[in-house]
Amino acid sequence: MADVTVIGGGLAGSEAAWQAAEMGCSVELWEMRPIKQTPAHHTDLFAELVCSNSLGNLSLTTASGLLKEELRRLGSVIVRCADANAVPAGGALGVAREGFPRAVTETVSAHPNIEVIREEATGIPDGPTVIATGPLTSDAMAEKIVALSGETLYFYDAASPIIFRESLDEDTVYLASRYGKGEAAYLNCPMDDEQYYAFIEALTTAELSPIKDFEEDMYFEGCLPVEVIARRGPETLRFGPMKPVGLPDPRTGEEPYAVVQLRQDDAEGRLFNLVGFQTRLKWGEQKRVFRMIPGLEKADFARMGVMHRNTYLRSNEVLEATMRVREGGPIFFAGQLTGVEGYVESTAMGLIAGTNAARIARGEEPVEMPRATMTGALANYITVKEGILQPINSNWGLVPAAPKKESGRRLSKPERRERQARMALDTLEGFLGLKIAG
Repeated sequence: MADVTVIGGGLAGSEAAWQAAEMGCSVELWEMRPIKQTPAHHTDLFAELVCSNSLGNLSLTTASGLLKEELRRLGSVIVRCADANAVPAGGALGVAREGFPRAVTETVSAHPNIEVIREEATGIPDGPTVIATGPLTSDAMAEKIVALSGETLYFYDAASPIIFRESLDEDTVYLASRYGKGEAAYLNCPMDDEQYYAFIEALTTAELSPIKDFEEDMYFEGCLPVEVIARRGPETLRFGPMKPVGLPDPRTGEEPYAVVQLRQDDAEGRLFNLVGFQTRLKWGEQKRVFRMIPGLEKADFARMGVMHRNTYLRSNEVLEATMRVREGGPIFFAGQLTGVEGYVESTAMGLIAGTNAARIARGEEPVEMPRATMTGALANYITVKEGILQPINSNWGLVPAAPKKESGRRLSKPERRERQARMALDTLEGFLGLKIAG
């Protein structure tokens, strides 16, 4: 029997298995694909991305950038593979949709301490175990989780369509990043006011795909379907995914009334996804409505937008900040099941769970990440939050604030964010120094 068992080969499971193996433990990594597929996955690769191909902003003035830098310093295999398979995405870490998961699969599978088992896990082993089966957990495993933790919660998540670049009207779209930051990495489809309001009318009246077996639509605010945003008011998209500010059309020198952005989705630059256009429109309606966007009149869709159910735990009642269950033995949870939202956030919980499962296997006590780091702050939030736990991304409100003034001078927001990041990274370096010394 392996020292540590990890169930699920997604971002969190791959990270958990890697961390435990790096600590010298033998690891069994169970992944049911391709023996049994999910409604959202298309391959048998570890860490397959089913929604956006962006892992968020790279800048340390953003919470997402800080979290990624923490994970780099903690030896994250996911972030390492993401950096190695980056595609142009302005100031964000966009990754090649096929190259990235392939790199994770090959790297994790090649670790001498990891044995990959391609079967569906229908039970929970007795030894140290990380459950990272993700938002699309199989029915058999979901029953075991419910028996262990009580009632699970859920919300609905959606993915944006992906389009072949060769089908775009190159005379209409233009290459630019907002405010000219970073390299010009986004294709932009400009709209005038007449085109915009016609598009909003079509979007808000288009036919939706039904959500089977569930009575109530529950969406995570950070990943709302584009048609839901549009129904909140005709101007809402112009201040959200279709915001034109900082994206002047080089042919006119002026900002359009609205802009739809497309981000590169593969290493070769053949595929682009519609940024912020996750949707549950019926596929025929997607083609009809999205081809109203200037430049997409003849769009050839490589993948339609889809919606699926995501499941997560009441971690604030079930888990410790070590990701270990409060009652029930050496069992840990990781990834979106814990109530974090986002690729990198899921990875962070996998790192914590894998590290602590390995510590238990080695006869050591699990450790909590410092709450002054973004990684530790996320783990703390989801395990102590009062009331109903809603899925959460990394954000600056989780870590200690920086002073608003320094040497009598008022600091700008970017300066305060940089100082918050510096404090978090200093805390992390101190924590790692203590671990090494210990």
